[in-house]
Amino acid sequence: MRRQALGAISAALVLTLPWVAVWGTTEVLPWIATAAGVGYGAPAPLESLSTLQTVLVTGLAVLGASFLLAWAAETAEKDVPRAFAIAVLAVLAVAPEYAVDALYAWNAGVFAGTERGVEAGNLAVANMTGANRILIGIGWAGVALFTIFRRGSSTDPAVEPRSGFLADVVVLDRDIGLEVVFLLVATAWAFLVPFNGGIDIFDMLFLVGLYVLYIAVILRGEAEPETEHVGVPAYLQQFSRGRRVLTVLLLFGYAGAMIFTAVEPFAHGLEHLGQEVGVPSFFMIQWIAPLASESPELIVVIYLVNKARSTAGFNALISSKLNQWTLLIGTLVVVHSLALGRYGVLAFDSKQSAEIWLTAAQSFFAIGLLLNFELSVREAITLLALFLSQVLLEFAIIQEYFGLPIESTELLFVYTGIYLLLGLALFVRRWQSFRRLLRRTAGTVGAAMPGGSDRAHSVDD
Repeated sequence: MRRQALGAISAALVLTLPWVAVWGTTEVLPWIATAAGVGYGAPAPLESLSTLQTVLVTGLAVLGASFLLAWAAETAEKDVPRAFAIAVLAVLAVAPEYAVDALYAWNAGVFAGTERGVEAGNLAVANMTGANRILIGIGWAGVALFTIFRRGSSTDPAVEPRSGFLADVVVLDRDIGLEVVFLLVATAWAFLVPFNGGIDIFDMLFLVGLYVLYIAVILRGEAEPETEHVGVPAYLQQFSRGRRVLTVLLLFGYAGAMIFTAVEPFAHGLEHLGQEVGVPSFFMIQWIAPLASESPELIVVIYLVNKARSTAGFNALISSKLNQWTLLIGTLVVVHSLALGRYGVLAFDSKQSAEIWLTAAQSFFAIGLLLNFELSVREAITLLALFLSQVLLEFAIIQEYFGLPIESTELLFVYTGIYLLLGLALFVRRWQSFRRLLRRTAGTVGAAMPGGSDRAHSVDD
């Protein structure tokens, strides 16, 4: 096992080495030379790469780092609550999305009062909403379908065959109910954000505070060392506690650094490739850039599912949605204000208001699907079809491929209505499940508070 584990770790590291060399000679060596007061006349290697080469080198780095992240999170489950390990994994895996979105929020502050600043604020919101809808429309739906239809799914305890057309389901861990309720609260708040004309300090205080409360609750849980692991995590968990913790921190740190530094040129490289074939820049920033920045998360989840750890994979996806829907939105106003040099609301136009409402409506519908802790093939296909049809129809309207009696913003309102109606129908149909979920979550939160008793599992689900 030792040889196989070290071989796997080495292979993942090798994937990152080309980017380490490029980034080191482009950023690190010039900085060292400047700090030392000497000249550095060598051309920047990154600038000498073609767009395709940049995408390839950075994409391989993201792939290798994603595996390192997954191994670190699985190993950490021996020492910390599994939910906390997955939350850390989720934050690091979507860190690229934070980095890309923060760049636009920063530019909105730097160029405030100009047309470029207004455009940057709109791009920050567009990139954020695109990333959140991708995570559900492609992430949740695609991984559910992959889980059910992959080879070996018959032995996966999370896959349950059902009679009927496309009725097989992925059964989710009921402990993820905590994340579902917190996600519902964040979704309810998101519907209010456009009414203030932008993302402001109240959004930051509420959404970031909500995520801090969530982390405080899951930290009160107990570690679950009884989970059986294989491969790299099984090998690393044999280390002494001090050596194991250090290894996990190193893996998290190295993988996070690779993803954080590689994702911007990766996303921009994909944008440029798209523009070369005639895809509008704004459309690329809303959809292609987030798809690139979400790739580490999707790779990690597919890896976990392929190891028959479907429960952990879906937990990571839902945790990612929660931190993107709280931390990502809440911190944009902080970045914007730092660039501005004073507090300022991150403003956006009416089109982005519609984007936020649509994203919140999709989240509401997706939460309704999870109220019974199952996701069927039919439901996953519905999620995927609604997402893809909206994106493709909007693209067709923007490109004027054929005449439609509707504007792109009006299309967003139509899909918002569809998601809300479907979501309301699910909540009405599954009202008793929703009430049990609320009682269970209230017990979990109450037990985590100082002096709280253990009421987390007082309700028989």
